[in-house]
Amino acid sequence: MDSWQPIIALVAAILIAYVFILWLGTIFWVYRDIRERTRDGWSHAISVALVALLTLPGLILYLMIRPRDTLLEAYERRLETEALIGDMPERRICPGCQRPARPDYLVCPHCRTGLRQACKSCHKPLELTWVACPYCAATGPQQMTMPAAPPIPSAAPQPSATSMGAEGAPPAPSRPSTGRTSP
Repeated sequence: MDSWQPIIALVAAILIAYVFILWLGTIFWVYRDIRERTRDGWSHAISVALVALLTLPGLILYLMIRPRDTLLEAYERRLETEALIGDMPERRICPGCQRPARPDYLVCPHCRTGLRQACKSCHKPLELTWVACPYCAATGPQQMTMPAAPPIPSAAPQPSATSMGAEGAPPAPSRPSTGRTSP
């Protein structure tokens, strides 16, 4: 019976080393996996601690609560969505009645809300916020409807008609006398 004890101790040591390496490998895998799924440092720490402390139940719990997609998968899906949205035709909605309106409508056919304005030169529909027609470079609706800016009052007093000289120009300022005469 004494000859079996070293073999049992060796098998136990190998099993303990295997379980320890498996435990470390699981922690390392969880760390790499969570880093691919989120950038949040707290999530990284909690996930690794969960698996390090609870081992197999912690791994099962981690697999249940981890983010479904990796950051790369989420980025690719977002790019795909943006590409699909970019390929969709533009749908305009009337701000007045919230009904769909075609992009070439000048007014909403349902509530007569102004959607666009026709260019004075080429008669193409222009957005109300544009300052120039992109088709013919004519003045856009924004510049046509803006009133002229009022003159800004000057802070310096204007010369009055009584202080004007003979020709209508203001008199030259007098210089103080220095006691010398000019040649």
